[in-house]
Amino acid sequence: MRAHILVSGRVQGVFFRGATERNAKRYNVTGWVRNLPDGRVEAILEGDREAVESVIEFCSRGPPGAYVRNLDISWEDWVGEFADFKITRGGP
Repeated sequence: MRAHILVSGRVQGVFFRGATERNAKRYNVTGWVRNLPDGRVEAILEGDREAVESVIEFCSRGPPGAYVRNLDISWEDWVGEFADFKITRGGP
């Protein structure tokens, strides 16, 4: 499965991207995560549905210090374009 997520709340400056990367790698999920200029965090997650859902569950609460106000999820077809998971700036 592939999920495109947008996370809003207090999600920048609290190591959200790094913690998301660790969780994605733990569950063998590929893709990327980045900060957006409007204060949200955006991620593309690819992998087995259960693994992707585990990373989404983490993102719904975030690391200590984060406050997740909203999590928008768009489910998409798996593409298989990523070899690993990374933190990125700007576009993927």
